[in-house]
Amino acid sequence: MLRKSLAVLYTALALGANPAAADVAALRDGDMKKLALHSAPVALADVGLLDANDAPASMADYHGKWVVLNFWATWCAPCRHEMPSLDRLQAALPEIAVVPVATGRNAVPGIQKFYAEAEIANLPILRDPKSELARSASVMGLPVTLILNPQGQEVARLIGDAEWDSDSAKAILTALAAE
Repeated sequence: MLRKSLAVLYTALALGANPAAADVAALRDGDMKKLALHSAPVALADVGLLDANDAPASMADYHGKWVVLNFWATWCAPCRHEMPSLDRLQAALPEIAVVPVATGRNAVPGIQKFYAEAEIANLPILRDPKSELARSASVMGLPVTLILNPQGQEVARLIGDAEWDSDSAKAILTALAAE
């Protein structure tokens, strides 16, 4: 009981110290209740990625935009389930970059086949074949989604799948982008 009370108090103090975070926290509903908002931004390592043609890519390519960075894999059922909602989110909020990164062993033909089957039309194909970005971001399981500010820093994290095109998700992202 004491531990739970301390956790609630700590969260309240942390959010109280950051009124904007408190406002965003109030928007969490449904799956977004799992979204953990950080009291201070967390740096993300600059680790090289590959696109579908094995060309180098980087999260630095997205600096200047709010980013929904999703770690996923073709073999991960919850990842596959949430991917269409990420695609719909990108269509609904084009000012925010929705960036799925297939981490670990994910063959490009398998990713392309899944994108075709799930009718994913708005998302890039990026890969983290050695899971270097995932490991540097302390991603221990899949799916995990990070929200990055325009400086490329993590400001929130959601572990597990979610409906990213829900009204709550869109309201949270719109509020963050307005800060």
